[in-house]
Amino acid sequence: MDQDIVRRVKADPNYRKLVTKRSRFGWILTWSMMVVYYGFTLLCAFDKEFMGSRIGDGVMTWGIPLGLFVILFTIVVTAIYVRRANSEYDQLTDAIKANVAGGNGSGSGKKVAA
Repeated sequence: MDQDIVRRVKADPNYRKLVTKRSRFGWILTWSMMVVYYGFTLLCAFDKEFMGSRIGDGVMTWGIPLGLFVILFTIVVTAIYVRRANSEYDQLTDAIKANVAGGNGSGSGKKVAA
């Protein structure tokens, strides 16, 4: 890749904003997923009585709905990230590409592939 393009992308304020926002949000989602996943795993490992205890008079134990919650939580977290990536992050990426393609005063006019 042309070093001038790399320099212009890194100098773009939208790039710094994109990296900061995406990293911060990614870590928030990562930690929330780790809390849920490892919380479930720790419950399975250290509180077997609770996980094996029945809900009401039925045969279902607490492990089943909590396991289902972990799966659904994963899907929701993924959907939240995809929604933000398709809106906010894509807008910032388009702005970066437009600034770099426009040369931002350097006159290059080259386009950057996403």
